[in-house]
Amino acid sequence: MKNIGVIGCGLMGGGIAKTLLREGFNVTVFDINKNNTNLLAEMGAIEAKNVQEIGLKSEAVILSLPSPEIIKETVTEILKTLPKGHMILDMSTNDVEMTRQLHTTCLEKDIIFFDCPLSGGPQGAENGELIIFCGGDENHYTRLRPLFDSIGEYDEYVGPSGSGQIIKLCHNMLVAGIIHLLSETLMTGEQAGVSMEKLANIFQKGTGHTRVMNVFGPNILNQTFDQVKFSLNHMTKDLSLYMNLADNVHSPTMMSQKIHQIYRDAQSNGKGEMDSTAIYQWLKSL
Repeated sequence: MKNIGVIGCGLMGGGIAKTLLREGFNVTVFDINKNNTNLLAEMGAIEAKNVQEIGLKSEAVILSLPSPEIIKETVTEILKTLPKGHMILDMSTNDVEMTRQLHTTCLEKDIIFFDCPLSGGPQGAENGELIIFCGGDENHYTRLRPLFDSIGEYDEYVGPSGSGQIIKLCHNMLVAGIIHLLSETLMTGEQAGVSMEKLANIFQKGTGHTRVMNVFGPNILNQTFDQVKFSLNHMTKDLSLYMNLADNVHSPTMMSQKIHQIYRDAQSNGKGEMDSTAIYQWLKSL
């Protein structure tokens, strides 16, 4: 499988496309923002005029899109041209029930659909170091391993359709909560007389050690909230999807509700386009 389409070439999709090109794949790209695809074309990608052209030229189509609605519309268009037996790999963060519906729709047309959400951020996409958790039909999973080995540090089949998205939504709620608690505790410690740098150093040597500090901590410590690793808008959207999931399975959400509301409040106060760590800046303004 050497002919790969990428739809949605922002920070994540663009990074994946660059890695695929570097690894020798034939890559066809589409994005409504032509600036994103122009750069990839200079690196050797083929720019498609529309989504249907991607379907014609690809054995597998990777989606990296911002909302369930856009994902559904895009899959509908791809199915008009994608040959039977080929694959759609949704690497976006999507609603679980919609994911399962898309899987069923694709199955009816002999198209293989996997939900393959990611961890690792834009840097992981650029460097081929993503963590990929894959939901779908296990008997087709082995076909994906060479592709995943090219763009990822680790991949795992996690269950039937929707399983990848369940893990992703739970993961992002956890990360959002840690970012908020890091913001509160770093702020409290500093206001009490200890520098944030010393606090962060001890956190990482103690039981409170977390990879979230490694990834997002520098933005808090350096107050560089405009250096977007994962935007607060995208995080808030994912938290809303998590809340829908928890409600559907009747899971308790005492803390999750509070975290979701905090991010929504920061979003409504103009922090949406900034990094998720802008939670710190919003808290500071209270």
